[in-house]
Amino acid sequence: MNVKVKERYNWPVTILLILGLITVIFPLYMTIVIAFKQPSEMTNSIAGILSLPKSWSLSNFSEAMRVTDFWRSLRNSLLITGVTVVLSILLHSMVGYAIGRNKAKKKWYNLAYLYIVSGMFVPFAILMMPLVKQTAQWGIANIIGVILCYLVFYMPMNLMLYSGYLVNIPVALEEAARVDGATTWTTYWKIIFPIMSPMHATVAVITALSVWNDVMTPLVIMSGSGLNTLPLAQMSFQTQFGTNYNLAFASYLLALLPLLIFYIICQKQILNGVVNGAVK
Repeated sequence: MNVKVKERYNWPVTILLILGLITVIFPLYMTIVIAFKQPSEMTNSIAGILSLPKSWSLSNFSEAMRVTDFWRSLRNSLLITGVTVVLSILLHSMVGYAIGRNKAKKKWYNLAYLYIVSGMFVPFAILMMPLVKQTAQWGIANIIGVILCYLVFYMPMNLMLYSGYLVNIPVALEEAARVDGATTWTTYWKIIFPIMSPMHATVAVITALSVWNDVMTPLVIMSGSGLNTLPLAQMSFQTQFGTNYNLAFASYLLALLPLLIFYIICQKQILNGVVNGAVK
């Protein structure tokens, strides 16, 4: 005899999920609609702002690319983000491996872990002026200085992620490699580093998102160098065009596309890294 089980819905959670979906989709809808509209179609009424464009034109995108010197700004953003992500994966994973495997057994490694992680609680406003002066004195008030700052800023979070993920990797794998004559360096690069690929993807996306959207660090360090990242170039819309949001929103969509493509490619690895890399 088949017994039908009545499905029950968790309505509070369902309502929260729907509200969350609306919260994400509504700003995206506004961005797309305004980016394709002409300034003459923008009115003070809510209906005028939310309505679809009368004609879908790419003129706002071409003008936004001209004003922001899009290709040069994109090149700078890609260079800073790409180098920061690669170096973060290489350096922070090694630090996470060294500290994560030893902090439970050796006191000094645990103190080093706590010291580095405590960096997350230092506000950027406190570091801003000393960084500006220090990078200027060292002659790295440029892209190199920005990348070095990012490597330090995101080390605490990445260290937590990597050391947490190591809990899921059996120590027996390393012991077997040592029995076969492998050094610690060889064991890390041949065994541990490939196994941590889901966490590499997670660190890559989190770091890339933070670096790509950051305004303050390039602004205070590269000011006067004539170099712009995309967020810096987009600041020109606040003064030069005043209330002309059409060009600004078109520029935001152009800046969104590279990271969106990157996230879609890495989303499977990201989910695995978040699930398996939870700090225990």
